[in-house]
Amino acid sequence: MPSAAARLHVFFTPSPEEVAWAEQRTGSPESCFALVLALKCFQKMARFPSPDEIPEVVIDHVRRCLDLAEDVWPGHGSSPSAKAHRKLVRQRQGVKYDAGRARAIAAVAIRKAAQAKNNPADLINVAIEELLRLRLELLGYTTLEDLATSIRAEVNATIFATIVQRMGEAGRARMEGLLVVGPDGKSTFNRTPRARTFRSSPWPRYSGST
Repeated sequence: MPSAAARLHVFFTPSPEEVAWAEQRTGSPESCFALVLALKCFQKMARFPSPDEIPEVVIDHVRRCLDLAEDVWPGHGSSPSAKAHRKLVRQRQGVKYDAGRARAIAAVAIRKAAQAKNNPADLINVAIEELLRLRLELLGYTTLEDLATSIRAEVNATIFATIVQRMGEAGRARMEGLLVVGPDGKSTFNRTPRARTFRSSPWPRYSGST
């Protein structure tokens, strides 16, 4: 695995062309710094991170690449300037910003994947891959996590309801009967071969303690 220094160099070192591009579109070292930093972060994350998400080591690295003094900090300036900078980065990267469409597409991708996958991380990755394929700016991780959690719950509830319905009354009665404990202190489930195999398995099982 590459070292932290190597990752900084690979992902956050602006090329001379990128620096020239930013200088031509800004009017101060601070705003040029902010635009270059936004560009490199977007290239890595496919979205614009909030200022507190950007590690100081990344900020320091980009500052050194731009040959700026240590007391120079990135600053877009006014809110319209920050918005214009984001638009410039999107145009350069060929990415569109449409949060509503991205959310709808992510929901469809997650719902389809949830038919076969149950791990929220897997569902989120499916959504990310689809948004990247369509050249859309990514949604925030919290938004994707909330979508995956709620949609997975809906899909699982539907699957469980379908299973229960297909079992019929007789099947449900048999399943419930498996849990009835007899005079010997064991349920019907405990007497099944599968249950005996599980109990004798050498695999470790979670015991609730660490």
